Amino acid sequence: MIPEINYWAVLLATVSSMLVGTIWYAPKVFGTRWSTLSGASMEGTGKDAVVPIAVTVVVSFVTAWVLAGATTIAWHFYEGSYFVSAVVTGLLLWAGFTAARFITHDAFEGRPSGLTTLNIAHELVTIVVMAVIVGVWPPAGTV
Repeated sequence: MIPEINYWAVLLATVSSMLVGTIWYAPKVFGTRWSTLSGASMEGTGKDAVVPIAVTVVVSFVTAWVLAGATTIAWHFYEGSYFVSAVVTGLLLWAGFTAARFITHDAFEGRPSGLTTLNIAHELVTIVVMAVIVGVWPPAGTV
């Protein structure tokens, strides 16, 4: 059984992920710091970014879709506010999966803790924005 999902909210949440990333990793925001900590170059052509951007769109869609489905399941179980269900579900999924996995992998890979913090903070902002979009735009017939 697939829970009720508002696919327009999922698509908007996917786009929001791209916007958050564009702003977050801009050179004047955290991009230069990220580049220094990760050792990645910010130089290159638009062609160099095609595959990473395509992968990001697909992964962002999957993330938004899972968040929307998990939110509906949580809302059915706990009842109450759909918006609160979305934000709490997003925070719990971020802490239990995203942040926890980043910390584990980065520790084993010897990445700087500043890089780990920067990246998991980006993911937190991304998930919260997605959760707000999903929460304010629930599937028809659920609220």
